[in-house]
Amino acid sequence: MTKKPQKQRKRPRGARRKNALRTVYNWFFTGLVIVGPIGITLFLAWTAIGFVDSFVKPLIPPQYNPDNYLPVIIPGFGLLVGMIAVTILGALTANLVGKSFLQFGDRILARLPVVSTIYSGLKQIFETAVNQSSQSFKQVGLIQYPRPGLWAIVLISTPAKGEVKEKVDGEEVLGCFLPTTPNPTSGFLLFIPKSEIKILDMSTEDAAKLIISAGLVSPEYERNTAKIAAEHDKKMAREMAEETGSTTAKSDKNAAE
Repeated sequence: MTKKPQKQRKRPRGARRKNALRTVYNWFFTGLVIVGPIGITLFLAWTAIGFVDSFVKPLIPPQYNPDNYLPVIIPGFGLLVGMIAVTILGALTANLVGKSFLQFGDRILARLPVVSTIYSGLKQIFETAVNQSSQSFKQVGLIQYPRPGLWAIVLISTPAKGEVKEKVDGEEVLGCFLPTTPNPTSGFLLFIPKSEIKILDMSTEDAAKLIISAGLVSPEYERNTAKIAAEHDKKMAREMAEETGSTTAKSDKNAAE
């Protein structure tokens, strides 16, 4: 006696429609993840190039401006000319004559009431950013902020210097930048004791992604506990050996005296 084949249950029309909408929904957001960063990057780059071109191109003589005799407008030509001009200006101020003119201009701007404050502040910021760009923000740390029990990411710059270092007694104090989410260019400058900072293994680029995404994009982390512990034990043993050696040398010297 043969069994009759069971009929497959058909999904209700509403369920099939819901699955189709969910599939289209997932496709849309997948495409948005791909197109969004590319589109925003191109838009910002195009806006920056157009902003520089609008300032530089009017300063170019008409016979050297390709927009006057080419059928199409060349975007970025003003940016290229500006970069060349800045490079030439840097080369001219590198010699003695250029430095003399630069110092003369600084003295003139320093005598102007309002302009001197703005110029000196901007100059110091640019000099610090250019000269110490390779040394700034090489480490990422965690601090308890704004109260104990809450942790925030900070970018560690350099140890405190100058008057800040002299006024803060005790252990070493580090200058840290506490960025805000989702705009990491704004934040707070904090001087924190080194013992209150937990140094992280992640790079500054990974920290920036974590801050901008409000914690949605978390960098991968591999535990190196054994390696870190071994390095720490070696360091402590070396320091103890140095202290023991110095103590022994002092005792021998006192005994000889």
